[in-house]
Amino acid sequence: MAAHQHTYRWPVKIWLLIGVFMVFMQVVIGGITRLTGSGLSITKWEIVTGSLPPVNAAQWEEAFAMYKETPQYHKINKGMSLSAFKFIYFWEYFHRLWARLMGFVFLIPFLIFWKKGWLDRRLMRGLGIVVLLAALAASFGWIMVASGLVNRPWVNAYKLTMHLSIALSVFGYLLWVTFTAWQPAPQSFPHKMLKRWTWGMSILACWQIILGGIMSGMKAGLAFPTWPDMQGAFIPQILLDYSHWNVENFTNYDAATFMPALIQVLHRNTAYILAIIVLWVSYKLLKEQIPPTLRYGVYMLVTVLITQITLGILTLINCIGMVPVGLGVLHQAVALVLLANLLFVNYQFASAPK
Repeated sequence: MAAHQHTYRWPVKIWLLIGVFMVFMQVVIGGITRLTGSGLSITKWEIVTGSLPPVNAAQWEEAFAMYKETPQYHKINKGMSLSAFKFIYFWEYFHRLWARLMGFVFLIPFLIFWKKGWLDRRLMRGLGIVVLLAALAASFGWIMVASGLVNRPWVNAYKLTMHLSIALSVFGYLLWVTFTAWQPAPQSFPHKMLKRWTWGMSILACWQIILGGIMSGMKAGLAFPTWPDMQGAFIPQILLDYSHWNVENFTNYDAATFMPALIQVLHRNTAYILAIIVLWVSYKLLKEQIPPTLRYGVYMLVTVLITQITLGILTLINCIGMVPVGLGVLHQAVALVLLANLLFVNYQFASAPK
């Protein structure tokens, strides 16, 4: 989406920023829901009636009874108290409620701005794509939850990652639309080679976040909570034994350490490659006579990158028995900030020649 000269009214621009913040928070709340094991606490998908939580003892007992029928309760949380159930129920309910709230925050101002004629065709088209992506994310959310209600005590890591990936698409696309509203005509820096490298960084960062989603879904950090080595090796021995490279280990990833080892190797080394590329491209950019906005974006990018690497290491080495919720959520949140920063830098090249 190239920059254009249309100037939007302040309420529209603020509305878009609120939308970006709400999507960001939805991903963060989703991370808390996942790391606290709360995602399977609500066993039904009810668009209207599901907006109300249990309000009396009988309704709480009914919801708890349905949870007791799930594999997660029988295999992991057997004997859980009602108060403990209410805790995990809260996070899954809050995750769903926030999604519904986003719908209202989007729809009501949209209708008002559309009636006033404050939304042009370009913005309408962009917002239409955001709505479609959001609907797709919601659908995959239930597919993900359903995968943990039969046989397995956790949601499927691959389906979880699909849900996260679509949510990232919603966040990234809405953020790009917001850039076009706030900065219709960025001061162009027409450098084709660096433009390609900045887009390459963004694609690699998306791949890294996807790997992080699989890491989280498989709880892979628990298998090798050491850094810079992996329990004394750069590449775990199980990956060097070709007999483990079979379909069963890829699909039934809970049965052995093969997939956690593979995902960790990929996630760690992608991080190293991404860090080297970001630092190199940042160095090249700062040597050029770049616009002040782009220079600010580059400084922020390096700062966020260093913060994210530090959080990743701290999260990993504290995965002793369980994934640390606080560090894990921060690591995911800063991953979104890093992606936003990369998109901001890319947007400054929006008018560069192809």
